[in-house]
Amino acid sequence: MRVLMSAPKDAAVLAAGSSIAVPDLVSRFGDDLLPLNNQFSYLFLAANPTDEERKEFLDEPVAALPPALVAILPPVQLLFVPFLERAVPRKNGNGSAKGNSDSVSLVRPAKPVTHSAVSSAKSEALLFAFEDRDVGEHHYRFFQSLATIASRKLPGDLEKSYLSLVRGELRANVHGEVDDASWEKKIALLERQSLFHGSNKALRDYATQSFIDTATLYLHGICCDLDVETGPRQLASRHLRKRLEMLEAAFPPPEGYAVFPEELKD
Repeated sequence: MRVLMSAPKDAAVLAAGSSIAVPDLVSRFGDDLLPLNNQFSYLFLAANPTDEERKEFLDEPVAALPPALVAILPPVQLLFVPFLERAVPRKNGNGSAKGNSDSVSLVRPAKPVTHSAVSSAKSEALLFAFEDRDVGEHHYRFFQSLATIASRKLPGDLEKSYLSLVRGELRANVHGEVDDASWEKKIALLERQSLFHGSNKALRDYATQSFIDTATLYLHGICCDLDVETGPRQLASRHLRKRLEMLEAAFPPPEGYAVFPEELKD
């Protein structure tokens, strides 16, 4: 396994006690990434994973991705770094956010986070804190990151179909959601309106987050055995299954993988 940051010039970039902004690190090491396949490249930065760790953190989750979903993604760079810190967002002169302000360091920061991302016109870079590694958490964040990217690249017919599905749930007073982010947007939407005609911004924002959370569960479920947690905000299983069946039709699992238990072959 190739390990960067071992040469003095590389160590100076990320010396102990210092940090480097995520966009700067991606720019500096973008040419050093190794191809995994036609869509994904990767780099373990200042880390030396075992064969089993590489398999769990890189090979297995990528192999479980539906080919049709991979086809709509831009090139994706996967960088495994020691630690990530969420900083106060930098501001432009007009007060708007200036972009990703997270940073990478060799030592555990005061405000550690598990993942970060940088978008460009041609590719997406996803960074994961390898020293804080937990394979279950990593899989969740990995699939969540890809679901977020996919939500911006959806075919128009699928986007309309999913919006129609959640609009029907809202009109039928279907309770619950898949995860906290979509649940919070759903509650905010219900507090503002009771009719769900058309496609206003609040409804679209909720539908997008609902898609991200549902697609995260879908992708995670293809890769791993999951138990959906029950709780007061959990979407009922029959409605969740309709969503998953829609995603399965649009993005079938790769050969040898299944979404639902009854689809597994002996």
